[in-house]
Amino acid sequence: MSHETIITDVDDVGVATVTLNRPDARNAFNLTMQREFFEAMWQFEADDAVRAIVVTGAGKGFCSGVDLADSGAFGAEAHAEHDAELGVDSDTIAEKSAFWTMRTPVIGALNGAAVGAGLTLSLLFDVRFAAEDAKLAFVFSRRGIIPEANSTWLLPRLVGVSRAMELLVGAQTVLGTEAAEIGLVSRALPAGEVLPAAQEFARDIAVNCAPLPTALIKRLVSEGLTQTDRLASMQRETKLTWWVGEQPDAVEGVMAYLEKRDPVWTGSKSTELPEKLADPTGSGG
Repeated sequence: MSHETIITDVDDVGVATVTLNRPDARNAFNLTMQREFFEAMWQFEADDAVRAIVVTGAGKGFCSGVDLADSGAFGAEAHAEHDAELGVDSDTIAEKSAFWTMRTPVIGALNGAAVGAGLTLSLLFDVRFAAEDAKLAFVFSRRGIIPEANSTWLLPRLVGVSRAMELLVGAQTVLGTEAAEIGLVSRALPAGEVLPAAQEFARDIAVNCAPLPTALIKRLVSEGLTQTDRLASMQRETKLTWWVGEQPDAVEGVMAYLEKRDPVWTGSKSTELPEKLADPTGSGG
Protein backbone atom coordinates (compact mmCIF):
# COMPACT_ATOMS: atom_id res chain seq x y z
CA MET A 1 0.00 0.00 0.00
CA SER A 2 1.25 3.51 -0.87
CA HIS A 3 0.00 6.35 1.30
CA GLU A 4 0.60 10.01 1.96
CA THR A 5 -0.03 10.19 5.70
CA ILE A 6 0.45 6.66 7.05
CA ILE A 7 2.99 3.87 6.71
CA THR A 8 1.93 0.23 6.54
CA ASP A 9 3.92 -2.96 6.84
CA VAL A 10 3.20 -6.66 7.26
CA ASP A 11 5.81 -9.00 8.76
CA ASP A 12 6.51 -12.65 8.05
CA VAL A 13 3.92 -14.02 10.48
CA GLY A 14 1.06 -11.73 9.51
CA VAL A 15 1.40 -8.81 11.94
CA ALA A 16 0.45 -5.56 10.23
CA THR A 17 1.80 -2.28 11.60
CA VAL A 18 0.06 0.98 10.76
CA THR A 19 2.07 4.10 11.59
CA LEU A 20 0.42 7.52 11.68
CA ASN A 21 2.96 9.54 9.73
CA ARG A 22 2.57 13.28 10.18
CA PRO A 23 5.25 13.84 12.83
CA ASP A 24 5.59 17.56 12.03
CA ALA A 25 1.91 17.92 12.99
CA ARG A 26 2.28 15.54 15.97
CA ASN A 27 0.41 12.97 13.85
CA ALA A 28 -2.80 14.98 13.97
CA PHE A 29 -5.61 13.66 11.79
CA ASN A 30 -6.50 15.57 8.65
CA LEU A 31 -9.04 14.26 6.16
CA THR A 32 -6.43 12.46 4.11
CA MET A 33 -5.05 10.62 7.12
CA GLN A 34 -8.51 9.68 8.30
CA ARG A 35 -9.42 8.25 4.90
CA GLU A 36 -6.13 6.39 4.49
CA PHE A 37 -6.23 5.04 8.03
CA PHE A 38 -9.74 3.60 7.71
CA GLU A 39 -8.94 2.12 4.30
CA ALA A 40 -5.78 0.42 5.58
CA MET A 41 -7.45 -0.96 8.70
CA TRP A 42 -10.33 -2.57 6.83
CA GLN A 43 -8.08 -3.88 4.06
CA PHE A 44 -6.02 -5.65 6.70
CA GLU A 45 -9.19 -6.96 8.31
CA ALA A 46 -10.25 -8.44 4.95
CA ASP A 47 -6.87 -10.14 4.48
CA ASP A 48 -6.89 -13.62 6.00
CA ALA A 49 -3.10 -13.62 6.16
CA VAL A 50 -3.11 -10.68 8.59
CA ARG A 51 -3.47 -12.06 12.10
CA ALA A 52 -3.05 -8.89 14.19
CA ILE A 53 -2.75 -5.14 13.65
CA VAL A 54 -0.50 -2.77 15.61
CA VAL A 55 -1.13 1.00 15.41
CA THR A 56 1.53 3.51 16.41
CA GLY A 57 2.77 7.02 15.63
CA ALA A 58 5.85 8.34 13.85
CA GLY A 59 8.32 10.39 15.86
CA LYS A 60 7.90 11.06 19.58
CA GLY A 61 4.10 11.20 19.78
CA PHE A 62 1.17 8.90 19.02
CA CYS A 63 -1.52 11.34 17.90
CA SER A 64 -2.49 14.87 18.94
CA GLY A 65 -6.07 14.52 17.73
CA VAL A 66 -7.77 16.35 14.89
CA ASP A 67 -5.63 18.86 13.00
CA LEU A 68 -7.20 22.17 14.05
CA ALA A 69 -5.18 23.98 11.39
CA ASP A 70 -6.67 21.92 8.57
CA SER A 71 -9.23 24.27 7.01
CA GLY A 72 -11.23 24.45 10.22
CA ALA A 73 -12.03 21.27 12.02
CA PHE A 74 -15.58 22.04 13.11
CA GLY A 75 -18.76 23.72 11.97
CA ALA A 76 -21.31 22.91 9.26
CA GLU A 77 -18.95 23.46 6.31
CA ALA A 78 -16.21 21.33 7.85
CA HIS A 79 -18.77 18.61 8.63
CA ALA A 80 -19.97 18.58 5.04
CA GLU A 81 -16.41 18.51 3.70
CA HIS A 82 -15.54 15.66 6.05
CA ASP A 83 -18.52 13.54 4.97
CA ALA A 84 -17.93 14.24 1.28
CA GLU A 85 -14.21 13.40 1.46
CA LEU A 86 -14.77 10.13 3.32
CA GLY A 87 -18.09 9.24 1.69
CA VAL A 88 -19.81 8.85 5.05
CA ASP A 89 -22.49 10.25 7.31
CA SER A 90 -22.80 10.05 11.09
CA ASP A 91 -23.95 6.43 10.93
CA THR A 92 -21.42 5.09 8.44
CA ILE A 93 -18.47 6.88 10.06
CA ALA A 94 -19.39 5.03 13.25
CA GLU A 95 -19.32 1.75 11.34
CA LYS A 96 -15.89 2.56 9.88
CA SER A 97 -14.62 3.22 13.40
CA ALA A 98 -16.08 0.07 14.93
CA PHE A 99 -12.83 -1.85 15.15
CA TRP A 100 -14.28 -4.01 17.92
CA THR A 101 -16.37 -5.71 15.21
CA MET A 102 -13.20 -6.81 13.42
CA ARG A 103 -12.08 -10.41 13.68
CA THR A 104 -8.47 -9.21 13.80
CA PRO A 105 -6.99 -8.13 17.17
CA VAL A 106 -5.89 -4.49 17.18
CA ILE A 107 -3.12 -3.36 19.54
CA GLY A 108 -2.33 0.30 20.14
CA ALA A 109 1.31 1.26 20.69
CA LEU A 110 0.99 4.74 22.22
CA ASN A 111 4.64 5.70 21.91
CA GLY A 112 3.99 9.27 23.09
CA ALA A 113 1.27 11.83 23.69
CA ALA A 114 -2.29 10.79 22.81
CA VAL A 115 -4.66 13.73 23.10
CA GLY A 116 -8.29 14.29 22.16
CA ALA A 117 -9.23 12.17 19.16
CA GLY A 118 -5.79 10.60 19.41
CA LEU A 119 -6.82 9.07 22.74
CA THR A 120 -10.43 8.23 21.87
CA LEU A 121 -9.11 6.46 18.77
CA SER A 122 -7.05 4.16 20.97
CA LEU A 123 -10.16 3.15 22.94
CA LEU A 124 -11.42 1.52 19.75
CA PHE A 125 -8.49 -0.93 19.91
CA ASP A 126 -8.50 -4.18 21.86
CA VAL A 127 -5.28 -3.61 23.81
CA ARG A 128 -3.21 -0.49 24.50
CA PHE A 129 0.44 -0.17 25.53
CA ALA A 130 1.68 3.33 26.40
CA ALA A 131 4.94 5.11 27.08
CA GLU A 132 5.42 5.73 30.79
CA ASP A 133 5.84 9.47 30.25
CA ALA A 134 3.18 9.84 27.53
CA LYS A 135 0.62 12.56 28.24
CA LEU A 136 -2.91 11.24 27.75
CA ALA A 137 -5.90 13.57 27.85
CA PHE A 138 -9.51 13.84 26.73
CA VAL A 139 -9.29 17.61 26.20
CA PHE A 140 -12.68 18.06 24.53
CA SER A 141 -14.50 20.12 27.16
CA ARG A 142 -11.53 22.50 27.22
CA ARG A 143 -12.02 23.03 23.46
CA GLY A 144 -15.76 23.61 23.67
CA ILE A 145 -16.72 20.21 22.23
CA ILE A 146 -17.52 16.70 23.46
CA PRO A 147 -15.67 13.37 23.25
CA GLU A 148 -16.43 11.06 20.32
CA ALA A 149 -15.47 7.61 19.00
CA ASN A 150 -17.70 5.80 21.51
CA SER A 151 -15.49 6.98 24.39
CA THR A 152 -18.38 8.04 26.64
CA TRP A 153 -19.73 4.47 26.39
CA LEU A 154 -16.47 2.56 26.87
CA LEU A 155 -14.37 4.64 29.25
CA PRO A 156 -16.66 4.17 32.30
CA ARG A 157 -16.50 0.41 31.68
CA LEU A 158 -12.69 0.53 31.65
CA VAL A 159 -11.91 2.79 34.59
CA GLY A 160 -15.20 3.21 36.49
CA VAL A 161 -17.75 6.01 36.30
CA SER A 162 -16.14 8.40 38.79
CA ARG A 163 -12.68 8.25 37.20
CA ALA A 164 -14.21 8.46 33.72
CA MET A 165 -16.04 11.65 34.72
CA GLU A 166 -12.80 13.06 36.06
CA LEU A 167 -11.06 12.34 32.76
CA LEU A 168 -13.91 13.36 30.45
CA VAL A 169 -15.64 16.24 32.23
CA GLY A 170 -12.54 17.57 33.93
CA ALA A 171 -10.33 16.85 30.91
CA GLN A 172 -7.49 15.93 33.23
CA THR A 173 -4.11 14.81 31.85
CA VAL A 174 -2.59 11.54 33.07
CA LEU A 175 0.75 9.98 32.29
CA GLY A 176 1.13 6.48 30.91
CA THR A 177 2.10 5.07 34.30
CA GLU A 178 -1.13 6.26 35.92
CA ALA A 179 -3.12 5.17 32.86
CA ALA A 180 -1.87 1.63 33.41
CA GLU A 181 -2.73 1.80 37.12
CA ILE A 182 -6.36 2.74 36.43
CA GLY A 183 -6.86 0.36 33.50
CA LEU A 184 -6.93 2.90 30.68
CA VAL A 185 -3.98 1.06 29.10
CA SER A 186 -2.67 -2.46 29.69
CA ARG A 187 1.03 -1.69 30.13
CA ALA A 188 3.25 1.35 30.62
CA LEU A 189 6.77 0.98 29.28
CA PRO A 190 9.77 3.17 28.45
CA ALA A 191 8.96 4.97 25.22
CA GLY A 192 11.47 3.04 23.14
CA GLU A 193 10.01 -0.29 24.24
CA VAL A 194 6.34 0.41 23.46
CA LEU A 195 6.26 -0.52 19.77
CA PRO A 196 8.55 -3.59 20.10
CA ALA A 197 6.43 -4.86 23.01
CA ALA A 198 3.19 -4.36 21.07
CA GLN A 199 4.63 -6.12 18.03
CA GLU A 200 5.97 -8.98 20.17
CA PHE A 201 2.52 -9.41 21.71
CA ALA A 202 0.94 -9.35 18.24
CA ARG A 203 3.45 -11.89 16.91
CA ASP A 204 2.66 -14.22 19.81
CA ILE A 205 -1.02 -14.04 18.84
CA ALA A 206 -0.21 -14.60 15.17
CA VAL A 207 1.92 -17.70 15.83
CA ASN A 208 0.38 -19.33 18.88
CA CYS A 209 -3.32 -18.40 18.89
CA ALA A 210 -5.70 -20.00 16.40
CA PRO A 211 -7.35 -17.48 14.04
CA LEU A 212 -10.99 -18.54 14.44
CA PRO A 213 -11.06 -18.80 18.26
CA THR A 214 -9.25 -15.45 18.47
CA ALA A 215 -11.92 -13.83 16.31
CA LEU A 216 -14.72 -15.44 18.31
CA ILE A 217 -13.25 -14.36 21.65
CA LYS A 218 -13.28 -10.76 20.38
CA ARG A 219 -16.88 -11.19 19.30
CA LEU A 220 -18.03 -12.72 22.58
CA VAL A 221 -16.37 -10.01 24.67
CA SER A 222 -17.94 -7.30 22.50
CA GLU A 223 -21.38 -8.92 22.70
CA GLY A 224 -21.00 -9.37 26.44
CA LEU A 225 -20.52 -5.64 26.98
CA THR A 226 -24.10 -5.11 25.84
CA GLN A 227 -25.60 -8.33 27.22
CA THR A 228 -27.63 -7.91 30.41
CA ASP A 229 -28.67 -11.58 30.64
CA ARG A 230 -25.69 -13.41 32.11
CA LEU A 231 -27.23 -16.86 31.64
CA ALA A 232 -27.98 -16.17 27.96
CA SER A 233 -24.40 -15.02 27.50
CA MET A 234 -23.08 -18.22 29.06
CA GLN A 235 -25.40 -20.35 26.95
CA ARG A 236 -24.12 -18.73 23.76
CA GLU A 237 -20.52 -19.09 24.90
CA THR A 238 -21.11 -22.77 25.64
CA LYS A 239 -22.64 -23.48 22.22
CA LEU A 240 -19.72 -21.79 20.50
CA THR A 241 -17.25 -23.69 22.70
CA TRP A 242 -18.64 -27.02 21.51
CA TRP A 243 -18.72 -25.90 17.87
CA VAL A 244 -15.13 -24.61 17.93
CA GLY A 245 -14.05 -27.87 19.56
CA GLU A 246 -15.21 -29.69 16.41
CA GLN A 247 -12.93 -27.64 14.13
CA PRO A 248 -9.54 -28.96 12.89
CA ASP A 249 -7.52 -26.36 14.82
CA ALA A 250 -8.85 -27.72 18.10
CA VAL A 251 -7.01 -30.96 17.35
CA GLU A 252 -3.93 -29.13 16.04
CA GLY A 253 -3.67 -26.97 19.15
CA VAL A 254 -3.63 -29.99 21.44
CA MET A 255 -1.20 -31.96 19.26
CA ALA A 256 1.20 -29.02 18.96
CA TYR A 257 1.17 -28.67 22.75
CA LEU A 258 1.78 -32.37 23.34
CA GLU A 259 4.50 -32.52 20.67
CA LYS A 260 6.12 -29.33 21.95
CA ARG A 261 6.10 -27.57 18.57
CA ASP A 262 4.60 -24.47 17.01
CA PRO A 263 1.05 -25.06 15.79
CA VAL A 264 0.21 -25.04 12.10
CA TRP A 265 -3.20 -23.42 11.97
CA THR A 266 -5.49 -24.13 9.01
CA GLY A 267 -8.56 -22.27 10.24
CA SER A 268 -9.54 -18.78 9.14
CA LYS A 269 -10.61 -15.68 11.05
CA SER A 270 -13.19 -15.19 8.29
CA THR A 271 -14.99 -18.50 8.84
CA GLU A 272 -18.72 -17.90 8.98
CA LEU A 273 -20.69 -19.36 11.84
CA PRO A 274 -23.52 -21.81 11.17
CA GLU A 275 -26.84 -20.00 10.93
CA LYS A 276 -28.00 -21.33 14.31
CA LEU A 277 -24.95 -19.77 15.99
CA ALA A 278 -24.62 -16.57 13.98
CA ASP A 279 -27.29 -14.60 15.85
CA PRO A 280 -26.43 -13.72 19.47
CA THR A 281 -30.14 -13.60 20.32
CA GLY A 282 -30.37 -17.30 19.52
CA SER A 283 -33.14 -16.78 16.95
CA GLY A 284 -30.98 -18.04 14.09
CA GLY A 285 -31.71 -14.95 12.01
